[in-house]
Amino acid sequence: MMTQKLISDSKPESGNEHELEGMISIYDFLDGISQLSIAGVIETTAIVEAIHREIVLRPLGLLNHRYGRFWRQGISSRVYGVVKGITSLLGHCLALGIHQYSHFLAPKNPQPLPNHLSLVVNALNGVMGDHLETKKNPLALPMMLYTSEGFPIASLSQVSQAEALSGKVAIILHGLCMGYLNWQPDNEQGLGQKILKAQPDTKVLYLNYNTGRRISSNGHQLSELLQTLITSHPHITEINLIGHSMGGLVSRSALYYGEEAQYEWVAKVGKLITLGTPHHGAVLERIGDFVQQTISRLPFAGSLAKLGDLRSAGIIDLRHGSVRDEDWQSLSIRSVLPDNERHATPLPQHIKAYFLAGSLSEEGNNSKGSHLLGDGLVNIKSALGEHTNEHTLAVPKERKALFYGVGHLALLTDEKVLDKTVEWLKLK
Repeated sequence: MMTQKLISDSKPESGNEHELEGMISIYDFLDGISQLSIAGVIETTAIVEAIHREIVLRPLGLLNHRYGRFWRQGISSRVYGVVKGITSLLGHCLALGIHQYSHFLAPKNPQPLPNHLSLVVNALNGVMGDHLETKKNPLALPMMLYTSEGFPIASLSQVSQAEALSGKVAIILHGLCMGYLNWQPDNEQGLGQKILKAQPDTKVLYLNYNTGRRISSNGHQLSELLQTLITSHPHITEINLIGHSMGGLVSRSALYYGEEAQYEWVAKVGKLITLGTPHHGAVLERIGDFVQQTISRLPFAGSLAKLGDLRSAGIIDLRHGSVRDEDWQSLSIRSVLPDNERHATPLPQHIKAYFLAGSLSEEGNNSKGSHLLGDGLVNIKSALGEHTNEHTLAVPKERKALFYGVGHLALLTDEKVLDKTVEWLKLK
């Protein structure tokens, strides 16, 4: 058994550097925020310049004309260039200063972020995590497993006999803009603690990951991570996956790619439980895409549509619940294929899937509007995997549940929802 330790407002202190490997430190946070601030100024300047250029050239009919080069050669373009250049230079100097301080003046054992700052980093990753990863910003979260005591499993290959996992393992996945801390692992009323009380022999692990990346990219990585897990812990007999929102999609993506690669861990999966997962997309992202496309067609406002491009690829994947590379790789823009062209991704046949949906409406309200509203972010049919033809996920009615008066975020803490999840886990 692992040493019991509840999570306070900071990560566990340890003399073992492997336990902190891959975690974001205070200095990483300062470095990342400085880079992000500079990038934000540069991006904003670029958008302002684009709007300025559109206002000047569109009335003259020169916006898309060869005479547009006059803008690039003009004083306005040069002024914007100077602003971006100076900002970039200052950013590099600031980043260099932080880097030098962390290497030469800071303590030898950098402290990981306190939990309240970790929540900020989780949100930033959800909104622009793919940009952070592309720019190699230290705020880009690595994919890591944490124990129920709050210890990161950083190096799965370096496990002592006392730390080895065996028997049943439940892996809990968070949703967009969240992290494993949102499950409140140290709360006796949280899902993890409820599972441990109901099934003391089950080991509970939490996945932390960058929710701004493509869902399929996270699916690939999770599949490889779980294969490494069972290789390092060969006495694991069963894996159960529990995903909230995007976490359910990442689980399905991992199962698809794990089965495709014939990984051994897939055969060990007994149950997949999803809570408010947009299996067939989230209405809010569809509305956001519609607004962006509408703005892009408006005179003098087209450049504002670039603001929509700043949202992460992970958010874009939520439009139709895309979990495969083929749903986006062929496109020349940051988007996904339309729903009717999305590739079907059935569940492995041996897995027992359980889908739970929330509804903001009161019980007995079966109106169309109630079903479309769902839990406020995901409609009921999408959460229950119900669609048309090949996209419908074949989950028996008795393995579905709908809870009224429960919003999307409340699915993480609602007592009825958590008790139902534990009940499903206990089923043979």
